[in-house]
Amino acid sequence: MASVLVAKATINNISRQTWNQLPKAAGCIVIQQRDASSNVPTKLTAMKRGTGGRSSFSGVVATVFGANGFLGRYVCNKLGKIGSQVIIPYRCDANEVERLRLVGDLGQVLFFPFQLRDEESIRKTVQYSNVVINLIGREYETKNFKYSDVHVAGARRLARIAKESGVQTFVHVSHLNAKKDIQKVWKTSEFLKTKYESELAVREEFPEAIIFKPSDMFGAEDQFLNYFNYYSRWTVFGQLIPWKSGLPIWKNGEYTIKQPVYVADVAEGIIKAILNPDMAGQTIQCVGPQRYYLADIVDYVISILRREHGLVRTNRTFWIRLRAALLDYIPSRPWYNPDKLEREALTDWTVPGMLTLEDLGVTLTPFDDMAKFLLHPYRQYAYYQEKMGEFADPEPPKPAEFYQGKNISAS
Repeated sequence: MASVLVAKATINNISRQTWNQLPKAAGCIVIQQRDASSNVPTKLTAMKRGTGGRSSFSGVVATVFGANGFLGRYVCNKLGKIGSQVIIPYRCDANEVERLRLVGDLGQVLFFPFQLRDEESIRKTVQYSNVVINLIGREYETKNFKYSDVHVAGARRLARIAKESGVQTFVHVSHLNAKKDIQKVWKTSEFLKTKYESELAVREEFPEAIIFKPSDMFGAEDQFLNYFNYYSRWTVFGQLIPWKSGLPIWKNGEYTIKQPVYVADVAEGIIKAILNPDMAGQTIQCVGPQRYYLADIVDYVISILRREHGLVRTNRTFWIRLRAALLDYIPSRPWYNPDKLEREALTDWTVPGMLTLEDLGVTLTPFDDMAKFLLHPYRQYAYYQEKMGEFADPEPPKPAEFYQGKNISAS
């Protein structure tokens, strides 16, 4: 308004063209002053925009620890689909996480090097986030990181720093069979023991944390279906004579029941949980729609791979356990170790009344159809142009409820 009065006072000295543009200039001044107001939200998480797609911004700024792992890739992809900004801490070669840049829109996926024992680097990665997801875990121990270092001390550190940084939602992934009284076949699993202790540690530091407890997850590049397709997991003859070998399993797999869950379903559950404020402090068990005997699962895998005539189940596990113990002393990434064989023999038990993925609105993926799709490229004679009906379709495994009169043992 002041600029308008000044203009009117000096009207004789201003040309007609300048006078016609003067109200526009005054309006620009007012708008600039309005933008500078302290009422405009400055926190990035409050600036939602768009209709909810990949090029929108959902208001979620998520730091995903363990993003380069099996589950982490699916979680990051689903975060990117809803227009979230994803911060990916990494301690590996930067090229190993570079492919995750494609999960989100341009500029929405950020990378930052960190160390699990370095609190300053952790604090930098979570200081602007309203969601922190901990997917870090170890399948085997090394000289630098034991199970307790990663699962307990590391999880506690992440939860504490997230709480101190004002993070609204903290998600921690444990395991379905991680509990106070752990099943035992040969030796109590240190993996499951420390996973249970991690739940207690996270609850102490971040009481509102959401804990997910998945069973064995299957998917592309998994360690469940591909695990039984690995030559080294077979008997010693399987590495030398692949067409004549056995697959050793505790008690032939006839006393172990598994309820595998599709990894994308777990990732979908995590996304739905962080968007639902009522999920604070909840524990969600993640299992598939059907329970199967491990024997039937392995037979189904063998059938898909077209190895029925050369690969059979066996309960002679002494040599595979001995070899697993020796692998613990080799500085490389083993496909299995004594703890993995222990967990493989344990039955999946769910807790009645505890929330599941279905309670979050997730439609569960059937195991048999997806297993056939995932293992199809690895079958024998994969490039042989067979005639229609030359190879019979593998018979899907029967649900555990089919064997009503069969004994079920957890140990």
